[in-house]
Amino acid sequence: MTEKTVQPNDLGLFISRDHKRFLIRITPGEKLHTHRGIIEYDACIGGTWGREILSHMNYPFLLLDPSTADLVQDIKRTTQIIYPKDIGYILIKLSIQSGTTVIEAGSGSGGLTLALARAAMPGGRVISYEIRPDVQNLARKNLERVGLLDRVDLKLKDIEAGFDETGVDAVFLDVPEPSRYLHVAANALRGGGYFGTLVPTTNQVVRLLEALALQPFGFIEVEELLLRGYKTVAQRLRPMDRMIAHTGYLLFARKIDRVPEAESPVEVNADFTPEETPDHENEIESK
Repeated sequence: MTEKTVQPNDLGLFISRDHKRFLIRITPGEKLHTHRGIIEYDACIGGTWGREILSHMNYPFLLLDPSTADLVQDIKRTTQIIYPKDIGYILIKLSIQSGTTVIEAGSGSGGLTLALARAAMPGGRVISYEIRPDVQNLARKNLERVGLLDRVDLKLKDIEAGFDETGVDAVFLDVPEPSRYLHVAANALRGGGYFGTLVPTTNQVVRLLEALALQPFGFIEVEELLLRGYKTVAQRLRPMDRMIAHTGYLLFARKIDRVPEAESPVEVNADFTPEETPDHENEIESK
């Protein structure tokens, strides 16, 4: 397989040895001015990714093709973004893949939007609703900066009035009270379509569960992801002093023809879960 090389107008991530990061479009004839000197873009084009580029001061920068996580973390923001640890799981749970049509509300700073757009390429469609013009403008600028604006339909609209689309594959609500808009999501989804949302408090989860009982949704799951990094020094491997803990509660469901009378919780990775011991046996053993 031919090794991937830097092409004109590619997005590039320059990282200095003192960990400064520059996410830049590599435009022929232009330059990157940094605290450690100037980098000529023409010297980068045609070379391989992952190599060191020297500034005019002979200071080395590592040149990488940015990951989706890099793009999300680098965007300009005025609102709280959804963290990469949650975004990755959302993409899997909503089954976002090539050709998927997905609705998002609201747009926020565009972090989840760009991840949805990348995952749905080629042939997919992302429709992002936002009620605030200033927030939508920021999302538009962030998407344009990473070359994904043409992959997203941005709509300025209060979703209380409903989505314009029907028969879509997935809907994700990133709004203050998603329980108010479950019927809107249901009307837009195809049969068997995927629903997801993220809320910060248990009170909102309770309201969602109560509201979902009145809507055509099943296979409901509520989950929380905690991410703990480790210091990557072989001689003293240990957890980092800080971790990304609670960022929100994720709720997922599927649109079905009817609301089940009684539904048992879905066991995730049941084959790898040890058999549970009844509570009263635990009490005896503890004594």
